[in-house]
Formats: sequence, structure tokens, C-alpha cells
Amino acid sequence: MQDFSEQNSVDREYFGRDFSPAAELLQRIRKSLLTGEPVELSDINLNGIINYYPSETLTYITLFQAGRKFIRYGSKRANFGATLNRDIEMLRKHKRFAEFDIKDTAKCRIMLEYMYDRKKTSLDKINSIYFNEDRFEIGVNGLEARHDGISYYYMPTDAVSMSHLSIGSVLQTLVKKTPIAKLTDKISERIKLLQQAKDYEFYIFKSRALISYKNTCVPLYRGNILYNEFDYDTLRYQMLKSADWLIQNMYDDGRFLYYYDCCDDTFKDHEHPNRSADNLYYNDLRHCGGIITLVRAYQLTGDKKYTEAAKKALNWSVSVLDTHETDFGQGFYAFCNKKAKLGGTGVLLAAFMQYRNFTGDICFDEYIKGCVRHLLSRVTADGEFLGYYIHPDYHNGEPLLVMSDKERRETFSFYYPGEALFGLGLFVNNFDRDNELVETAKRISKKALDWIVDERPKIYSDLFTALPSDAWLMQAVEEWVKIDGFQKDSYLNFVFNDANTMLEKMYKHDDSPYIDYEGGYYYIYGDHYYPDGARSEGLVAAYYLAKYLKLNDVANALLNACKLAAKSQFSLFNNEIYTYSHMNPVKSLNAIRFKATRQWVRVDSIQHVACFFARLYKAEN
Repeated sequence: MQDFSEQNSVDREYFGRDFSPAAELLQRIRKSLLTGEPVELSDINLNGIINYYPSETLTYITLFQAGRKFIRYGSKRANFGATLNRDIEMLRKHKRFAEFDIKDTAKCRIMLEYMYDRKKTSLDKINSIYFNEDRFEIGVNGLEARHDGISYYYMPTDAVSMSHLSIGSVLQTLVKKTPIAKLTDKISERIKLLQQAKDYEFYIFKSRALISYKNTCVPLYRGNILYNEFDYDTLRYQMLKSADWLIQNMYDDGRFLYYYDCCDDTFKDHEHPNRSADNLYYNDLRHCGGIITLVRAYQLTGDKKYTEAAKKALNWSVSVLDTHETDFGQGFYAFCNKKAKLGGTGVLLAAFMQYRNFTGDICFDEYIKGCVRHLLSRVTADGEFLGYYIHPDYHNGEPLLVMSDKERRETFSFYYPGEALFGLGLFVNNFDRDNELVETAKRISKKALDWIVDERPKIYSDLFTALPSDAWLMQAVEEWVKIDGFQKDSYLNFVFNDANTMLEKMYKHDDSPYIDYEGGYYYIYGDHYYPDGARSEGLVAAYYLAKYLKLNDVANALLNACKLAAKSQFSLFNNEIYTYSHMNPVKSLNAIRFKATRQWVRVDSIQHVACFFARLYKAEN
């Protein structure tokens, strides 16, 4: 681990400054854009906010407005005032300048971004693995290609405004601006030519960026606002607003808007790009995650709008249920996209039970019992949960009743058994209308838990990663240990060992190379950080488990780690300040994205973060 405390203190000091002079500067830039008159700087003290070096400080002004592709101009002149006035002059000449309502501060957002810390590099040295001078960190670094006396730039904030996450996207964008773009239409060939070019020089740099927000100014880090501290008010606000987003984007049939690209204002899932607009992909498991999110929001507020929407969504889930006979009676299973996944029924059972627990509504009880019977029927004699009941690629799409070892391995899911056991745990702990089924579920689930904790690591060792990811099973164990006979050391060790590994693989205050990394996870130190709500659901489950077992020191350590993790995830939330580059900010507002710079939103990107936030909020409130 490296110590970045000195480097990060510079950034933290910068973001602690008074930015009111910068707000005044942006207002004057706005006025100059309207009138064409020069910007007057003589009476504004920008020391410490903007450090201008004539030979280095390229400065861009960018205009953003909903429904418009942004326009920008960048230059560097003898002094900062001359640079700004050149940018303004050229923006006013832009062919699309009239599309922007400069006078309206709510509509037209102005960004000022200037370069600093520019260093020569080469494309064969640039990397996103090592923390060295050639590290390219998406959203923090920019790249300059210089050819024939002309420079072409990829600015750090382009990562946010273009929804990028990799060096490949950077090179694709940069090479299109160079003369190489005229030589071939193929992206791979363009990049190869750029990498092989002997007459190009490359520079890596950082930038400072300021964005207007109404009549104020906000400094940006990685194109986003910087959250310096954890606080419960932000936690609760983001959780509830994201739950509201799910309701606002709910269809009449009870489904949620499954996927949204904030950058392009489109709904086509990047994992299913060939689906037509009238047949977009939908996932029943993630749908159920949306339901659980709404129930968690009800838990925090008591507002029935959340449970009413949850019931509507559960009714859609009922519409995709199918039945079969099991040794325990009639079973119900979720059948969607020609598949019956163990997790589909497992998470649905969890959603049914969470809804029932918080509302007292027993209208889904027969479906609950049917889901339990189906799940129990998918446990083999040795305790293994089978990942699929129906899969179109096996047995001609017929039920998978007898499977070879090869088929079991090929259809095994790392997550589905934990989802099933979580649902079953909620059932056993809370269902009071079929004692015989509860006892049967207890007996078979014990066998399944023993297998998954003791045998799975041996049989499926190749599926385990350095950073634990089975948060559903961690939540399941938290639920099951409340029952006599289920406080086995192997169960508890699984949860706490995974939680400890998460803590070890979490960027800390002084070993974080970038100030927003703290609380994010990594597989290998040096990875771009994962602000990961899904894993954090497991971490907060470990906290509740430690609290239940009265392991107070363990609980306190886990609680503090959860707070760090939550702070790193605050930046995934689309608030009014952040949506400056979105095509439709009204649509994207209050959603939670996958990644720090990616502009993709999906039901589960909201669910995992929001549910983690809800449980963390309840820890001390």
C-alpha cells in the first residue's frame, strides 16, 4: 500500500476553499456570452482557485443544456482574461450557440475547466493498473495528442459527459479529432495507427472544473460534486429519492423502467443492444429487487405510496408464475425470458415476505407457500441448490429434473442459492400459517446451508474471487442465526471472514490515490474503485449479525466501514448539480448509477445502494 496522504491533502484543501469568487466569475462569463463584452477580472481574487500559467493552462468553457449536445471552446493566451475572452468569442460564433438559453441559469449550465500538472508520456506507458506518473485515471486525467503543431484534447470531465470508464473509450474519442480519423472508418485501425504514430506527442494532465448551479458555483471532482463526510441525512435523502424514482418510472402493468442511459436519454440495455424498442429486455430478479427497495422506503417513512407500488409490482411477478407438483405440494416458480431461475423465485419469495412483514397483508400467502415448495424441491440429496429449473439450452427447455454433473456445473449460479436461502429464512422466521411447511423448510434449508458453506468452496473453488461477492448469502445467514440450531461456527465464520476481506480490500483514507476512492472496494490494490452497493448489503448484514450476537467491537468496526462505503456511493446519486450533462435531467434526477463516470442506471443499481442505505440508516436511527 502506498501513502497518498500528502498528495490528497492538496486536493482536500482546494475543495475546502471559498468558491464565491468563482461564482462571480461564472456570472460574468454568462453576461459576456450574452453581450459579447470582455470579462473583467481585475476586482476578483481567484488566488488558490485558478492558477494560470500561459504556456500550460489550456482553459475550456463548456455550455450544457437539456436536449442539446454540449458545445465548448478551449484556448490558452498570454493571460487568463485574454483566454476567457477568446473562448467566449469563439463560442458566440458557434453554429449552435443560439440553441442555448444563456440568460436562464436553470437551463444553461456553464462549466469552466482548466488544465494543470501536464506531463509528457507515451501510449505504451499509459495504464490504469499502477499508481505511477503514467497512470490514467478516468475522470481525473485528460490526454493530449500533439501533431504538426496542433493539439487534440480529451478533457477529464469528458468521462462524465460521454459516459466513459476505460482508456479504450478515451482513445476512441481522441483519435476521431486527429487527422488519422480521415484514413479509416474502423475504430480498431484508428487506434492502432495512433499507437504506432511516430510524429505524435502525448501528454497526460489533470484539470480543475467548476460548474454553475443557479447563481452559485460548484467545484467538481471526477466531474461530480465531492462528498467529504458521511452523514445520515444524505443517506436517507438519497435512499428515499431513488425509491421515488422507481415509482415515477413504473409502468401500468407493475414493471419498473428497467434501464436508462442518462447520457443519451435512451432505454436500450448495453447487455442486450439488439433488442428492439418495443421488446426491450426485462429481468424478473431485478424487478423483485425494486420491490424490496420500495418496502425498505416504507420502513423508513410509513408512507403507503411505497407499499401500494410494491403490491402493484408483486402482482406483475404473480403474472409470470407457473406451477408444478413437488413432493411438498404445488410449487410456484418465476418463469421469465424462457427461464426459471432459482434466484428468480428466491428473490420473489424475499420480496413477498418483506412486503408481508411490513404491511401485514396476507393476500400473497398461497404464492409464498408455493414458492417455498418449489425452492425446497430444487435441493439435491446432498444439499446443493440447482440453479435452474428450466433453461432453453438444456433438455429442450423442459424441467431439469435429472442433471449430469457437467450440466449442474454449467448452470450453477454463485448468487441464486443465497437468494433462495434469504427468502426461506424470512419465511421460517415470519410465516405463521403453515407450521408443517415451516418445519420442512427449516430441515431442508439446514442441509442446503451446510452444503453451501462447507462443500461449495471445494467443488466450485474456481468461482470464488479475491473480493467476496455473495452478499445474498450473508443476508441469509443473518436471518437464519435467529433460529435455534443455526448458530453454527461455520455459518458465522463465512459471514465474518467475507466481511473482514471486504474491509481489507477497501481503500482507506491514506492509501487512496484519489480522494473519492475512500470506502470503495478493489480486487487488487490499484484497481479503479468499486463504489459497490451490492457487496455493501452483505457488509451491513454482517454488522447486524455482530450486533445480534453482542459482538460489540466487531459491530462497531463494521459500522464504521459501512459509513465509509456509503460515502463512496453518495457520488452515484443523480442530484440537481450532477445532472448538468444529461440530455434529460428531469428523467435522470434521483436515479443511482452503476459507476462514478458511467451514466447507466438499472433497477439493481438503485436497489443495492438504496437497500444498503436503508439498513445502514436504521442502524443508529
